[in-house]
Amino acid sequence: MSFSAFAQLVALSALWGASFLFIRIASPQLGPLVLAGLRIALATLTLALIMRALRHRWPWQHTREMLWIALTAIAIPFLLFAWAGLHLPSSYSALINTSFVVFGCLFAAWMKVDTLTVRKVVGCLVGLAGIGMIVQLGPLDLSPTVLLACLAALLASFCYGIAVPLTKRALTRIEPLPVAAMTHLWSMILLTPLAIYDAPQAKWSTSALLATAVMGIITSGIAFWLHLRVVRHISSTAGMTPAFMIPVFGVLWGHLFLGEPLSSGMIAGAALALVAIALISDLKWPVWDAANAKP
Repeated sequence: MSFSAFAQLVALSALWGASFLFIRIASPQLGPLVLAGLRIALATLTLALIMRALRHRWPWQHTREMLWIALTAIAIPFLLFAWAGLHLPSSYSALINTSFVVFGCLFAAWMKVDTLTVRKVVGCLVGLAGIGMIVQLGPLDLSPTVLLACLAALLASFCYGIAVPLTKRALTRIEPLPVAAMTHLWSMILLTPLAIYDAPQAKWSTSALLATAVMGIITSGIAFWLHLRVVRHISSTAGMTPAFMIPVFGVLWGHLFLGEPLSSGMIAGAALALVAIALISDLKWPVWDAANAKP
């Protein structure tokens, strides 16, 4: 992976990491189902407007393929993580979410869209260790409900792992923007009935709606499209590396804007996450050519 692609993934991870701040604002007021449904609806509208402006066609001939990606990349994980978040601390969800890199590597190798190497396996283990240090897991009562919540989060990560090679294969034949728009459209169709059902329980407020708007338009709509544009030109496993960077930025933004503590263990964990990314993505650093450098 080139340094340019790596820099773009870091920037996207910074945006996705900021989502933790907005979720903390919106989810307690709107509820997970309404938040997920409204977020996806705004993302779909945003991508549809961009599709129209750039005169892209909807890939209706690939409806079944887009449906599978929508289910595994957006709809099912959003629902499972939304439910798990009612019973699990966010730190546990963040750690379990990074396991999708392991699943993604395995599925990518099985579907022959990428190769599984010892270096990538070591990178996955280092990344999981780093995220464990970042989220600082505390004691948790392992009740049946909590165990089911952990299982739901793990299943959501499993779905993400399936979605990675499916998306990579689709991008070889379809432009990134139509893929992003069509998968969000399907997800909106699937989640809207649940959001409408839960809407009477929501506590509507300006802060919650503004937070949801930022997530829907920017982090779920535009950022997802930009991510697919990068993934199209790199390996599927390299495209998964934001999973290790998102918790890093989530902790950083929480420290800067919410005053949450930042320990030496978190900093060390962030360093391990960056090492994992370099191992998995086979990062190629830019070389400075002294002979051709301009004064």
